[in-house]
Amino acid sequence: MSKKPAAIPADYADWLADIKARVATARQRAALAANAALIRLYWQIGRDILQRQSAQGWGSKVIERLARDLREAFPEMKGFSARNLKYMRAFAEAWQDAEIVQRLAAQLPWFHLCTLLDKLKVQSEREWYLAKVIEEGWSRTTLELQIRNRLHERQGQAITNFDARLPAPHSDLAHETLKDPYLFDFLGLGDEAHERAIENALVRHITHFLLELGSGFAFVGRQFRLEVEGDEFFIDLLFYHTRLKCYVVVELKATAFKPEHAGQLNFYLTAVDKQVKAPDDRPTIGLLLCRTKNRTVAEYALSGIDKPIGVAEYQLVRALPEPLVTSLPTVEELESELGAIGDEASEEATGKRNLQVGGEQKGKNE
Repeated sequence: MSKKPAAIPADYADWLADIKARVATARQRAALAANAALIRLYWQIGRDILQRQSAQGWGSKVIERLARDLREAFPEMKGFSARNLKYMRAFAEAWQDAEIVQRLAAQLPWFHLCTLLDKLKVQSEREWYLAKVIEEGWSRTTLELQIRNRLHERQGQAITNFDARLPAPHSDLAHETLKDPYLFDFLGLGDEAHERAIENALVRHITHFLLELGSGFAFVGRQFRLEVEGDEFFIDLLFYHTRLKCYVVVELKATAFKPEHAGQLNFYLTAVDKQVKAPDDRPTIGLLLCRTKNRTVAEYALSGIDKPIGVAEYQLVRALPEPLVTSLPTVEELESELGAIGDEASEEATGKRNLQVGGEQKGKNE
C-alpha cells in the first residue's frame, strides 16, 4: 500500500521566501566583498607602479610587459590589460590614502571609479561626484550623464529666499535641492517653444525630467486644480519631495522672469498649504522656471514674498560645454579590450542595488 505524500506545511511559502532572501543577501555580500578585494588589489598594483616609476624611471613598456606576464600567469582573470593597469596607476595617484581607498572599495564598483578618473581631471570634482554616487545610489550611466551635464556647477545655484522663509538646517537642504540652470535638451524642442508645449513634453519625458530635478522628487500631477471660493486655478506641475517632506509647486514661464510671477506662485503655495498639505508636511516650496532672469530683480522680488520660492533658468538647447577628459582611455574602450561587459553589468547591478538600499535607508533615517 503506497503512502500518501506528506502535506506541505502551511508556513512553507513564508519559510521558502525567507530562505530565498537569505541566499540573495549572502550572494550580494559575497559579490561586494569580491569587488572590495579586487579594488584594493588594483590600488596596490597601481601604487607599486607609481613607486617604481618614480624610483626607477621606467615607462610604458614595463607596463605592457607586466600586463602580458600577468595575463599569462592568470589566464582566467580579466582586468590585467595595459589599459587597466594605467587605470590602476591613476587610481592610486588620485587616492593615495589607504584608509580612504578601503572605504571606497566597500562602496563603489570598479567601473564607477574608472568613470571618475576618465571623465574628470580635477580631484575636487571627482570627490564631489563620488560623494553624490554614494548618497544617491547612481548607476554608472547616471554618473556619466551628471558629469556630462556639469551638475556640480549647477547644484544649489538657484536664487531663493529659503534662508528667510525656512528654518535651518531645512533651508540649506532645500537650497541644495534646486539648481540653475535646468537642462531640458532631452525634450527636442527649440528655443521658440511655448509654455504648454514645454509642459506637455516634460510630462511625456517624465523619467528624464525627474532625473534632472534630482533625487526625492515624486510626480503628483500637471494642471493640478485648486478652487478658492468658486474660482478655479491650475498649477503647472505639482511634486512631492520625499526627503524634504513637502510639496513642490513648479511653474513654467517661456519669458524672462517678472516680479508678478513670484506673486502668482506665492498665491499657489498658500492655497496648497491650506488645501493639500497634511499637518505633518513641511511648508510647500515653489520653483519658478523662466527662460532668463535678472538676478537682482529676482532677489528683490523674493525678498518681499512670504512663501519659500526659488527662481532658476532652463535651457531647451544645451549651452554648457562638454567637460574636458583625461588622456586615459575611455571606460568604453577599456571594456572593449577587457571583453568584460557581461561581468561588469553583473557587478554594477549588485553595486547599484547596494547603493540604492543605502540611499533608501538614509532617506528613511532622515
